[in-house]
Amino acid sequence: MKLNPELKKQLIQVTLISFIVFLFTVSISIFIKSRQSLPNSLVTRRDNTRISSTEKFIPNQELNEQQRFLDTINYQLKNIPSTDTYEYILLRAYGTIFINQNSEIKLPPKVILDNEQETETFQQNLQLTLVEGTRECYLQTAAAEAFNQARSIIDIPLKSGYSGDCTRSYATTLRFWQKYTNNSTLEQVKQGKETNILSLVAPPGTSQHLWGLALDLGVLNPAQKRALNENGWFQTVVKDTPHWTYLGWDEESLPKFGLRDKTVQGITYWVTPI
Repeated sequence: MKLNPELKKQLIQVTLISFIVFLFTVSISIFIKSRQSLPNSLVTRRDNTRISSTEKFIPNQELNEQQRFLDTINYQLKNIPSTDTYEYILLRAYGTIFINQNSEIKLPPKVILDNEQETETFQQNLQLTLVEGTRECYLQTAAAEAFNQARSIIDIPLKSGYSGDCTRSYATTLRFWQKYTNNSTLEQVKQGKETNILSLVAPPGTSQHLWGLALDLGVLNPAQKRALNENGWFQTVVKDTPHWTYLGWDEESLPKFGLRDKTVQGITYWVTPI
């Protein structure tokens, strides 16, 4: 049967419209699936751009040290604490860790883990690895592998040889705090009246040991220090000589993020600029 020209024209139009609708539907479906499959390692900068698991954020080097540091950690923390807060005091003391951009490292979304339950929830999501040659020293996998690499160059002993030198529970950090402080110490720290204690022991919920990114070591010579530095491990808490933090960068890169080198009694620490 031969179609009249007008009917034929209508059929062609309907077919084209159906095909366009089909293409539009498929495109929307693909877009939604691609958004759902974005890796968890993607994070959002302040300007709402995205940083992938392989991309490293280097701040504008024309900014001053403080601005470079705050710009770097802006996408690691939910909120940058105000300068007049207890959290800011702790960020100043222990915040070097937030420049770590290793995609395999998990950082807390805030400076203080408020209690044991919150700490356990955070730690349950960590990928921990046993440090070679130990029975109970666990660290986040990337940190453990970096430390193992340093130890393959030269022997580097743990300070005590026990699990307390590595990842700690909230209860363990609380016990250490109570050992060295009294009932008024924490309030004095919160008010900014006492900061020296932060070089000896971290307040509850604030220790880098809770994050699986710190070690207490018995480093005795420059060769041990050099091996650690070459593998991303640095001393970051002034006067806490045994304490080492996994920053995940080489030493030459640290100033790019605003960190300052501070030498005290012949020991170089890398500290925050705030």
